[in-house]
Amino acid sequence: MGKKRKHSETAAVTEVNKEDSAAERPKRTLLGWKDKIEEKKESDSVVGFRNKEKVLVTCSRRISFRYRHLMLNVVSLLPHCKKDNKVESKDSKGATLNELVELKGCSSCLFFECRKGRDLYLWMAKCPNGPSVKFLVNAVHTMEELKLTGNHLKGSRPILTFSTNFDKDPHWKLLKEMIMQIFGSPKDHRKSKPYHDHVFVFSILDDHVWFRNYQISCPHTGTQKIDRADLEKMTLVEVGPRFCLNPIKIFGGSFGGPTLYENPFYVSPNQIRALEKKQKAGKYAKKIKAKTRRKMHELENPLQVDELAHMWNE
Repeated sequence: MGKKRKHSETAAVTEVNKEDSAAERPKRTLLGWKDKIEEKKESDSVVGFRNKEKVLVTCSRRISFRYRHLMLNVVSLLPHCKKDNKVESKDSKGATLNELVELKGCSSCLFFECRKGRDLYLWMAKCPNGPSVKFLVNAVHTMEELKLTGNHLKGSRPILTFSTNFDKDPHWKLLKEMIMQIFGSPKDHRKSKPYHDHVFVFSILDDHVWFRNYQISCPHTGTQKIDRADLEKMTLVEVGPRFCLNPIKIFGGSFGGPTLYENPFYVSPNQIRALEKKQKAGKYAKKIKAKTRRKMHELENPLQVDELAHMWNE
């Protein structure tokens, strides 16, 4: 029976065999052949910040079909959102929504609240500590109504653009930061595409925030391609939806808390409808007053009796 070799002898034999053997073939990758073995950098081992923003989108009960279609359009534009069942619009909706956000693993919430079947309010909140903003939604036009020619891939990341008015006042700066966090798709999200092909435009006009969605169109035919950063040949085609946000209040907490800002120019839809009713009632009152004046005038100035009026009756 032969003797076993010592471990040191086997290691020496393997080293000699490695030196005598041929060099290793370079590895083939998608970008070509790898000639050198890349060493891992220390910076790769350090884990950086990863945006894990998720948005819960829900609505109240008894919402109209147009507003429900608007909510579905917003859901289709945000690949990092989660849709939930309808929530009862009560005073305790804040606690219910905060609990739902925690159960769904989200960090923000968009709540579409419909009042009286005609007024739509949008709550934009960071949960569970706030802040939160309450908007009145006006000038609603869904994708199904507009039927525009623009089209972009579902799940692609948008480019957010803001007008210069957002940098003037502190409450507009806060709104800008909240919109960036909620409407901006996180990088490397599992449901999002890794490129940009549409633009979200937020502009301030008459103390209202106007929203537009445009597709970035690059006209190219055959082998003709557009150079990078050649913006003159790119065009914007509107996709939809359209809506206008009128800020009412900004709260320090989630769906409540101390009031940080209140819009002094806000007029509720109930007051507008009450003024319209008063104007209509004023028209009716004017007609009644005109009739009474006519009767008083006839009593004060009676017609004289005509002596020849009954001459041909005999």
